[in-house]
Amino acid sequence: MKFTELKCVSENVNLDEYLWLYSYVRDNMEHKEWLGTFTREEIEDVLSVGGKIFMYYDGTTPVCSMFYMPVKNKTLTKHNVEHDESIVGSLGPIMVSKDYVGNGFQREMMKVLDEYAKSIGKEYIYTKAQSENIYSINNMLKNGYEVVHEYESERGMATALIKKI
Repeated sequence: MKFTELKCVSENVNLDEYLWLYSYVRDNMEHKEWLGTFTREEIEDVLSVGGKIFMYYDGTTPVCSMFYMPVKNKTLTKHNVEHDESIVGSLGPIMVSKDYVGNGFQREMMKVLDEYAKSIGKEYIYTKAQSENIYSINNMLKNGYEVVHEYESERGMATALIKKI
């Protein structure tokens, strides 16, 4: 399947479907801690301050998703990013259903996020991943991200990355 064959919904996203996909992906991961957790309330809070979810469907089946999240200067400073929050956006959780892994969807979604972030005036995208998650980190590096910080988190070693878009 090709990414272009999927239907994208990014307005009035069904949070129940997003949370179902989140749980489905996390439950089927060998290392669940790589994805972390978000409650409905936390997601709604991020959406209320400029966050945006992109859900992709194969017909009516949720396939993959990414979450654009605003980022604060405090977080950027903590992770050695020397840019102001006004020009930096964040790639939050990005996930692909186990039934669709291997189709390049994560990298394609990152390209969509770059275009969205540019459209709202951002110049950089910041993100982080568990350091052992070499699949995601390799995809980020292939997409132009650079490592800016490695640190110990509550879920183990983590890597912070940034990309000029």
